Amino acid sequence: MASLRVTLIPVLKDNYAYLLEDEQTGMVGVVDPGEADPVAAKLEAKGGRLDWILNTHHHGDHVGGNHELAKRYGASIVGPAAESARIPDLDRGVAEGDHVMVGAARGSVLDVPGHTAGHIAFWFEDAGVLFCGDTLFALGCGRLLEGTPEQMWSSLRKLRALPDTTRIYCGHEYTQSNARFALTVDGANPVLQAYAEDVDDARESGAPTIPAQLGREKLANPFLRADKPDLQAAIGMAGADPVAVFAEIRGRKDRF
Repeated sequence: MASLRVTLIPVLKDNYAYLLEDEQTGMVGVVDPGEADPVAAKLEAKGGRLDWILNTHHHGDHVGGNHELAKRYGASIVGPAAESARIPDLDRGVAEGDHVMVGAARGSVLDVPGHTAGHIAFWFEDAGVLFCGDTLFALGCGRLLEGTPEQMWSSLRKLRALPDTTRIYCGHEYTQSNARFALTVDGANPVLQAYAEDVDDARESGAPTIPAQLGREKLANPFLRADKPDLQAAIGMAGADPVAVFAEIRGRKDRF
């Protein structure tokens, strides 16, 4: 079984890029390098190798380091085929059903539109890790900048179907503010209450809240619970279409 080591790299204001190292082959990838310098510094400390750049979507805070890193290290850039015209220096466009290999580590591409029209995620099943960009956050989800509530709810349900043990590596350190919002719509949820306390403790000590555990997200993240009767009742939408419930919660978050 492939062994994939993941290292968080803080970039820009609150983004995370992720360094992937396949321990079997020594191959190295990076997910969503929003800027080059912090990634290059980490790479140089580890031997100065970069084989792959994996982009989840076209936004500048996720692809801003593409050109410089590819030029410096000779890395190939992989990203969503549907956004190929909007991603600098893309070498290979991929979509659901395709796979990427970081050495011996095999990642499946999932189409998860909503935040952007062509957003993808990378699911490394053997390692139990998901790189989901700005689709799913710890205790949150991305804004609907290009997609519809129907699309985003479908994307979130797709990610929700992955194993509970999945470690979620998302695009931003938004968890503390997401927790504060989540408590306004699902404040009686004991799993959420405990999670929010853990998040506050982590941030107070300067620790990241990522990776998140999908099993806990399924119980606490309101955006994954739009079809749950207790949450629907809590926001006054008992029995409503889950898409409408999701859209209501997303709208409240946009105004929060």
